[in-house]
Amino acid sequence: MSRLPITFACGDYDRTRALEDGSIRPDGIDLTYLRLPVEETFFRMLRHGEFDASEMSLSTYVASLDRDPAPFVALPVFTSRMFRHGGVFVNTAAGIEKPADLRGKRIGTPEFQLTASVWIRGILADAYDVPLDSVTYLTGGQETPGRIEKGAVSTRFDVQPIPADRTLSEMLATGEIDALQSPRIPSSFVAGDGRVARLFPDTVAAEKDYYAATGIFPIMHVVVLRREVHERHPWVAQSLTKALTAAKNEAYARIYDASALRFMEPWLNQHLEDARGLLGPDYWSYGLDANRHVLDVFLRYHHEQGLSARLRTAEELFAPESTESFVI
Repeated sequence: MSRLPITFACGDYDRTRALEDGSIRPDGIDLTYLRLPVEETFFRMLRHGEFDASEMSLSTYVASLDRDPAPFVALPVFTSRMFRHGGVFVNTAAGIEKPADLRGKRIGTPEFQLTASVWIRGILADAYDVPLDSVTYLTGGQETPGRIEKGAVSTRFDVQPIPADRTLSEMLATGEIDALQSPRIPSSFVAGDGRVARLFPDTVAAEKDYYAATGIFPIMHVVVLRREVHERHPWVAQSLTKALTAAKNEAYARIYDASALRFMEPWLNQHLEDARGLLGPDYWSYGLDANRHVLDVFLRYHHEQGLSARLRTAEELFAPESTESFVI
């Protein structure tokens, strides 16, 4: 019998590798896995709906729910998670010694609605006394001029575009902006000439303290289906969720194989043991119930920052077929 052809655009991850190489096949699906950079995937899916399923920025997806009809429906599969204290960079001449010194400063971000930036702004406001309205936000290309928001952004905060021929990375180095919030490390920091530094020098310690205080391992990306695919074939939601969960579980086993290191990190196994000790054995958990607290906090941040028209609940985000399964 024929299988349903589904195109799935996603990044290059250990937790999805088994779907890409075909060693795990979703029930009833003939999967074409398109390995693309996340920015390209998000742009093409949001602007043109080119794929049946794709990885998607959590922030972009939540914002898309305000459209009528909403173009996508998500699965509780989180292809990217990352602590974000390490994503705040400062110009070393700007007089920023601690987070509260950001008040009154000019802060760059490639797009205001980036999931990483939503988390960073929320964390700075909640934990470090940097109110959302206490800074000016500058948006634009980080390394290449001309970047724009993937979707329309309407917010009460002071958000301004940088000149079309400039980049945030160079403006950070020259002091034209005081700080940068970004999911990518700016080239002006990599240059190592001392003009740019991280706001949190001991990033790992700051992020461990944050988790100990909040229990939050931030979610960055979800997997979405185009709504018409879900409406025609609702079973696809469960099939893909099962397969993606199996691929993640296989990645857990592979990465902890001590016979030969899978990645060029000399203390990989020891770091994994540390992570499990702090975050628990299923430290990269999928599913609604295990992640309700994380999602609720993100949804609050998203609404407070003017990126969603109303405060949504975690249950509203996901295809119902993907949030429960049978038991025997």
